[in-house]
Amino acid sequence: MAAAAVEEALLSLSVADAAGGAPGYSGGETVSGRVLVELPAPLPLRALRLEAAGRARAAWGDGAAGASPSAATAGDGARLEAEVSYLDVRQLLLGGGPAGDDGLIHLEAGKHEFPFSFQLPQQPLVTSFTGKYGSIQYCVQATLERPLAPNQTVKREFQVISHVDVNSPVLLTPIRRSQEKMVGCWFFTSGPVSLSAKIERKGYCNGEAIPIYAEIENCSSRLIVPKAAIFQTQTYLASGKTKTFRQMVANVRGNHVASGSTDTWNGKTLKIPPVTPSILDCCIIRVEYSLAVYIHIPGAKKLMLELPLVIGTIPCTAFSNRNSILASQFGMDMSWLALTMPEHPEAPPRYADVVSEEEFSRHITSYPQPVDCEEQLCCPVFAYLQEFRFQPPPLYSEIDPHPTEVEENQPVSVMA
Repeated sequence: MAAAAVEEALLSLSVADAAGGAPGYSGGETVSGRVLVELPAPLPLRALRLEAAGRARAAWGDGAAGASPSAATAGDGARLEAEVSYLDVRQLLLGGGPAGDDGLIHLEAGKHEFPFSFQLPQQPLVTSFTGKYGSIQYCVQATLERPLAPNQTVKREFQVISHVDVNSPVLLTPIRRSQEKMVGCWFFTSGPVSLSAKIERKGYCNGEAIPIYAEIENCSSRLIVPKAAIFQTQTYLASGKTKTFRQMVANVRGNHVASGSTDTWNGKTLKIPPVTPSILDCCIIRVEYSLAVYIHIPGAKKLMLELPLVIGTIPCTAFSNRNSILASQFGMDMSWLALTMPEHPEAPPRYADVVSEEEFSRHITSYPQPVDCEEQLCCPVFAYLQEFRFQPPPLYSEIDPHPTEVEENQPVSVMA
């Protein structure tokens, strides 16, 4: 009768979301949840145990599909595996206390809830990931130990994220590459194709648009097409061997460039789709990204430039995209953009304020002063630009349009 009741026992496990709606837990944070045991009848139990584990695992066999031709593989028929543990927590939720004469714990019929919580290690953990030849997974497992029946187990996975701050100086550095390729074969060359590409920084986050700056010059006789793409490269290591898997996650295409023509990308954008952040701190699994700017040349190998990328989790806060683009192009101090417009524009300086007293005295005229135009008009004479706080001085010529007698009689000295 007891065995029948055991078979009908319902065991469920739930894990709470990370604090603040974060996409996953980080090192040092507390993971919490509950285990629910629902019994239709009284049930004897030995224990209810909780285990939390996190590990990276890579495995593949010879001839596995999806790897690049340059990837090293094991010998014929061999299978390579590697595993690294990052988390191992064990808790006893029920048991270890007073038990009956038979050493068992008797639970009454109904629902029994057992909350749990544990703290992740303080050091940064590797981000959760599932790839072609391996994975990095974190999970919580509850086990109900019962007499005269197999143990009942339920498992739930939770996400862990290792934050990557793209505000570090290394990831804020612009990257530029250039390359030239001669199109043709042997004596039948048609001319070179050159490509230069630049991005304003190395680190970006999911959802950001990467502005691409490129110059394409087509001196060949063929019609070429510039393109750009983001590639993800997964690298797995086991027993001194490596396996790689490369895939395109986003791309954009430019306009055709005819023979003898040039084309320029002034910030052509390529948006980053939702992808796993870069994983660079795991010894058996690496996830890296690159931005490839390349030219498709009919009948010839494409000309490609690869710019390294790091996909982070903490967005850049140094400048807005527009200001940082202008600053990187012209090297200017952009602090003037923050200046506010004065309520009343300042008047331009007088001529006497920008020349010496001696020079001003030589140019005194006897004709009356002109009427102030601002008294007759409804608005100021001089318009001002919104981007500038101060007015430039009025234009004037070095040659006086009304020469005086003093100026005509000035002595002239000649150097021998």
